[in-house]
Amino acid sequence: MPTTIKIDPMTRIEGHLAIEVTVDNVNNQMQIIDAKSSGTLFRGFENILKTRDPLDAPHLTQRICGVCPISHGMASSLALEAAFGVTPPANGRILRNLVLGSNFVQSHILHFYHLAAFDYIDTKDVISISPWWPQYNSSDLLRGTIVQTLVEHYVKALEMRRKAHQMGAIFGGKLPCSPVFIPGGCTHVPSSQDINDFRTLLTELRQFINNTYLPDVLKVAGAFPEYYNIGSGCGNLLAYGVFDLNSSGTSKLLSRGRLTNGQLLSIDTNSIKEYVKYSRYTSQSGNLNPALGVTDPNAEKSGAYSWLKAPRYLNTVHEAGPLARMWVNGDYRNGISVIDRIAARAYETKKVADAMDNWLNEIQVGSSVYTYSATPSSATGIGLTEAPRGALGHWTAINNSTIDRYQIITPTNWNASPKDDYNQPGPIEQALIGTPIADIKQPVEVLRVVHSFDPCLSCAVHMVRPDQKKAEMVVKTRPSI
Repeated sequence: MPTTIKIDPMTRIEGHLAIEVTVDNVNNQMQIIDAKSSGTLFRGFENILKTRDPLDAPHLTQRICGVCPISHGMASSLALEAAFGVTPPANGRILRNLVLGSNFVQSHILHFYHLAAFDYIDTKDVISISPWWPQYNSSDLLRGTIVQTLVEHYVKALEMRRKAHQMGAIFGGKLPCSPVFIPGGCTHVPSSQDINDFRTLLTELRQFINNTYLPDVLKVAGAFPEYYNIGSGCGNLLAYGVFDLNSSGTSKLLSRGRLTNGQLLSIDTNSIKEYVKYSRYTSQSGNLNPALGVTDPNAEKSGAYSWLKAPRYLNTVHEAGPLARMWVNGDYRNGISVIDRIAARAYETKKVADAMDNWLNEIQVGSSVYTYSATPSSATGIGLTEAPRGALGHWTAINNSTIDRYQIITPTNWNASPKDDYNQPGPIEQALIGTPIADIKQPVEVLRVVHSFDPCLSCAVHMVRPDQKKAEMVVKTRPSI
């Protein structure tokens, strides 16, 4: 007899995500046979930006999310640079990379220690207060000394995240939102003392990554080998690439590309469309490339179950994130699964932190950080980059020197999207289907799959109804059909 489990909202993520799964007996094993991923809030930044001065966009879009605002500042700056026809000088490019890298490091540390690790350890014998308790009780949870170690490292990771923010603020003015990102480069003029202060913090963070973070991830991965075979999902990966290594953007630390049906291929943004059959938007908002995108909400739309649109590449479902970046770049190709996502994120953290140490050597104190260009009367631009959680794109159209259209597709729009017009489930939905469930009243397996994507709904949706408040999990049994 199928059972429906709804977790609303999903805890330990940024924003509001509801997950509904249907569980049934398949070959004497209870497993998920259907899944729905629902963004429960309305996203409206595209409409807020209309008629604004284009120079407002890097600052306003950073307020989309407090975890990865720097990525929005970068994507917006890149989109405006394409529209303005301007290229940052080397210093401006390097400083922006360093601020963005700081944000990557803090976010990846956050994901493992403060969001995902709880799904694998039983803390009741170590500490039974919030935020470690209450939690689902599963027979496979880790116990013993490793739990004590991870709890201690949870606290240490808070300190490391703070230092990553401090590090980014040296060149970024402040974090999490930085005021220095503008089309044409960066407004901060670096000094030799800035470089030394940044390197001191970075050295400590690299030691934490190498000696604590990576070993902890590998310990958890080794204790849950079955999760290398759970949560594979659609099997397709997409990455826009990030951290430009030259002025043209043709060379990146993590390259642009996609894995589609087992083939590594290039990306053409003209092949992206957003669908809204199951999204709470008017039909006129769907079946559009984001360059022509429309964000027209329809809260009462029949059959819709999410405020997220469903972006697709060549009408095919793709997953975004650190695993996609590391796979496309050739740094990690072990597999596509729950543990692979966690492991690839940790290895990427090391790769980014090591690269940052080299970028500090490239800063030329006293050289220009910014190239001026006047706001055009009419222009269009696309800014593609990566947030810690995956591929991020901003599309803008300028008319009469103001923003006429602005569209944003975030990583969680890709990963937590609902079904599309072809009834294809989104990446998280596909990853959940087939997942075994030991106890339908404590479905920790659902958390493990969803948290491996590190979803961020603040990036995706932005409205709440005042009569919708408490978090709850509802389990319903329905007759077989």
